[in-house]
Amino acid sequence: MGNPQPTVRRKRFGGEHHDRRARGASFRAAATSATQASATIFQILRRMRAPLIVLIVIFAVSVLGLTLIPGQDAQGRPWRMGFFDAFYVMSYTATTIGFGELPYPFTYNQRMWVTICIYLTVIGWAYAIGSLLARLRDRAFRQALSLQRFTRTVHRLAEPFVLVAGYGRAGELLGHSMDALGRRFVVLDVSAERIEGLELESYHADVPGLAADVRDPGYLGAAGLDHPLCEAVVALTDDDEANLAVVMAAALLRPDVPVIARATTRTMAERMREFGEPSVVNPFDRFGDHLRLALRAPAAYQLLTWLESGPGAPLPPRGSPPRSGRWVVCGYGRLGRELTRDLRAEGLDVTVIDPHPTDADADDVVVGDGSEPGVLHRADLGGAIGFVAGTDNDTTNLSLVAAARRINPSLFVAARQNRPAGAPLFAAMEIDALLVPTEVIAHEVYAQLSTPLLWRFVQELPSGGDTLAAELVDRLNALCGEQLQALWKVQLTPQEAPAATEWLVSRAARLGDLLRNPEDRDEPLHAVVLLVLRGNEAILAPDDDFVLAQGDELLLAGWPAARRALGIILEVDAVLEYVVTGRRVPSSWIWRKLSPAVGSDAAS
Repeated sequence: MGNPQPTVRRKRFGGEHHDRRARGASFRAAATSATQASATIFQILRRMRAPLIVLIVIFAVSVLGLTLIPGQDAQGRPWRMGFFDAFYVMSYTATTIGFGELPYPFTYNQRMWVTICIYLTVIGWAYAIGSLLARLRDRAFRQALSLQRFTRTVHRLAEPFVLVAGYGRAGELLGHSMDALGRRFVVLDVSAERIEGLELESYHADVPGLAADVRDPGYLGAAGLDHPLCEAVVALTDDDEANLAVVMAAALLRPDVPVIARATTRTMAERMREFGEPSVVNPFDRFGDHLRLALRAPAAYQLLTWLESGPGAPLPPRGSPPRSGRWVVCGYGRLGRELTRDLRAEGLDVTVIDPHPTDADADDVVVGDGSEPGVLHRADLGGAIGFVAGTDNDTTNLSLVAAARRINPSLFVAARQNRPAGAPLFAAMEIDALLVPTEVIAHEVYAQLSTPLLWRFVQELPSGGDTLAAELVDRLNALCGEQLQALWKVQLTPQEAPAATEWLVSRAARLGDLLRNPEDRDEPLHAVVLLVLRGNEAILAPDDDFVLAQGDELLLAGWPAARRALGIILEVDAVLEYVVTGRRVPSSWIWRKLSPAVGSDAAS
């Protein structure tokens, strides 16, 4: 079940020498991208060459004419204007400021020449401004400016960020989840409309975005692939080939950066895994795994769905799918094949409705289109316990669900929703198990990026049994209510838990003693430990008597106030002493020095 955890590791394309070459190639890719942007701007400026030459010639001829045409000074003597005075007069005349006839009133010859120059400069400015506006509307020019601004913004990022290639529905859901965690991200997408929509989103921080082809390594370099603070690359486009190109570029240019990619076929997933160890998310495969988990352990599936939805998510209802009987799968595409394989792996009988079956699908196949009259009856839907409407058309899936329930109202129904606009209709149909591929992808990627411990917990949860999952759901529900609160990780190291170092070494560090309220130790801290990771060993939901050790990593869920309180407990010696022993000790250095003397005086 699931994909390998994305950790920062070296891929199998060479050692340190390859890493240096890869970083150099990444730097060259970014530099090439910036050079292309500058070259494009200079190319646009070259197109302005003719209007600029016309303006320069008009000004030069106008200034020269004013210097050659004689004028008169205040006494009526002949006077010729110098080049500076002529340039000054033409500057305020051509820009319509009009200071007057300076330094002396013009003669009729000078006025006639200035009149001609006025009309010439108007024509020249109109030509130049029109050409400039035409250039500004040029797509290549605007793209070059956007690329320069985007590259400069990404280069100035001073905190870790995630590079998201593809900002469709899955990217949008992931972006809001990342923003809720306070994590920065950078977006590349081929659609200019999606990038422009970034400015309308209510994100807490500005999100750099660029409309570009994610298959170009130069744009990936401009988006921060070579940036030292790039902590992960996520490929979420609708094109598997484009996602493969992102995986290839990241594996070859930055093999130390973890990669998460979307794939809709097993073949594409295998091709991606040829380049290092990316985490591949197949929504159809994951939905099949989720359905199998829901069949075996409904409480575990409920808990997994709740945690993967992120903080603020409501507690989903716990389903009760049938564990034995026959299923009917209508829509034998990528989803249908995955579900059929998973259901048969669970020992269930499956009847497939397929208009174009192959020889490999000869068993239990009803030839025909499920939307045609009589086909569902031929599949003996009345004797089935489950039905899957998995076509790539929402209208067809809704009609299939309605027809199936009319034949057998007791069916457990699973359906596929392809477009967000159909969400109200599917909600009204009260589907038992709904697949929204974009949401499955966003939740899976969020589980892997928010904290690696959450992804490890998701992988270990099925092995813990449904009883343990039900207990965790009840504890979280009693603690947090119907909405999930904060999820966070604590690592018991001298850096993150300096106050607990000696306590952990003593081998008497009980988990229950740590999870106490620092204001009143008789009250428990409003937090639940979901997982303790000790080396490669994962302990699910340890009890209060569990003995902690130095280096343990804890995954907790609870109130944000509990997170702050636990941080104080692990950092302040006096607070840890109180929650563990109940003894209040002075927290300042002066009182700690004076307290023994005060105690001895009182004893005497």
